[in-house]
Amino acid sequence: MTAPAPTDSSDKEEIPTTGVSILTGDPKRAILKLSGPLIIAMLIMSVYNFSDAVWVAGLGPGALAGVGFVTPIYQVLIALCTGISAGVSSAVARRIGAKDKTEADNTAMHALLLTAGASVIFTTLFLLFLRPTLLAIGAADSIDPALEYGYVLFGGTVFFLFTNVGYGILRAEGDMKRTMHAMVASSVINMILDPILIYGMGLGMTGAALSTIISIALVSAVLVWWLWGKHDTYVTIHRSAFHYRPAVIRDILNVGLPASGEMLLMAGVSVILNLTIVTVGGTDGMAIYTGGWRVVLFAIVPMSAIGMALISVAGALYGAQRFDELKIVHRYAAAVGIAIAIIITILTWMLAPSVAMLFAFAPETAHLLPDITAFIRTMCFLFPFIPLGIVSVNLLQGMGKGLASFIVAVLWNVVCIASCTYLLAIPLGLGEHGAWWGIVLGVNSGAVIAYGAVAWLVERVISKTDETDHTTRT
Repeated sequence: MTAPAPTDSSDKEEIPTTGVSILTGDPKRAILKLSGPLIIAMLIMSVYNFSDAVWVAGLGPGALAGVGFVTPIYQVLIALCTGISAGVSSAVARRIGAKDKTEADNTAMHALLLTAGASVIFTTLFLLFLRPTLLAIGAADSIDPALEYGYVLFGGTVFFLFTNVGYGILRAEGDMKRTMHAMVASSVINMILDPILIYGMGLGMTGAALSTIISIALVSAVLVWWLWGKHDTYVTIHRSAFHYRPAVIRDILNVGLPASGEMLLMAGVSVILNLTIVTVGGTDGMAIYTGGWRVVLFAIVPMSAIGMALISVAGALYGAQRFDELKIVHRYAAAVGIAIAIIITILTWMLAPSVAMLFAFAPETAHLLPDITAFIRTMCFLFPFIPLGIVSVNLLQGMGKGLASFIVAVLWNVVCIASCTYLLAIPLGLGEHGAWWGIVLGVNSGAVIAYGAVAWLVERVISKTDETDHTTRT
């Protein structure tokens, strides 16, 4: 009996996976189906981030301070990873929407080439400049634990980049369940390894960093199997698909670099907010803001997940030239986000005193309980508005409009949030509570402006397409 001939991965061109069928079908259904798994994964990752800080805190204030000093540098890495992931999702999804599987595979190969190059460059930079950077930002008293943690963490830069690119490819083809499984597995493995390596094996700060690297290395191996070995994804990685073209790299970076810039921009705005709040509120004011803001970041996870799903959906619609539906999905994603945000607002308001206790249970911080509760309840007023800004920025990324997305982010974060917070707190003399309401005013006004600007831009795209079609018919 003759063995069946091996099938080339390109044979799958007319056999879309379930994820691709969802992605290229009804965009409203796609938003709901694709954002659900991401919400679960991101919530679990938020729980991991909290538990990780608790385990490190057990090593003493020096260790916790060391992690704190490494965090701004780590945010640069996360910004890079998130940006490239968004760029890959957008570029691949647009090719899937255009029903060009060959180019989707080729784009994925270019993304891996970009990952390899970026890993070499940034691993070298992080390791070479870690010590001088830490000393420059004031880590002299905590330099040993910071270096012990940072050298191991940044030595695994390749795993951070690869997993995010892998997630980007899976999201681009609508495979959110596998993305969820990988993200959850990474968080759970990390939570299990933390106490074992830090305390059980006595590795301390090295153990804390190793648990992170081991968890994402294991997930990287699974991603390699899914994309290279198993061959049940729509986008496949194979040498025959690769035809190097600088334009493909540029297409990924046209979204990826501005998206990374947006993350760094938000980190910069956080510094401005910190300085403003510590100026008017002192150490207590900063403690109130730091604890309460963790609650805000946790509460907006569902809205962020909807935005990430929208990148893939918008990319597919744009690639298929279904421009009219971009307007529909923009409105729908915002509506879903607002509905969820209203529920979260009510729950957060009701639970604020109990949640605040997590940050004021010690005798030294017990006096902050009323203020942390008040801060959390003040922030509730921004939850229903923030989906307008998130979905607008992510819609532009999905369309491949990276520069426009960055401009909107600058308008929202710098012109609105940072300036409103500073203006109400210091020039208007409203102090600490003025800073809180400045954040709310800045987030809400910026989100509304962002939504209106993006809605106008989408209308322009639609009208230009209609004009072109009319000219062609004439």
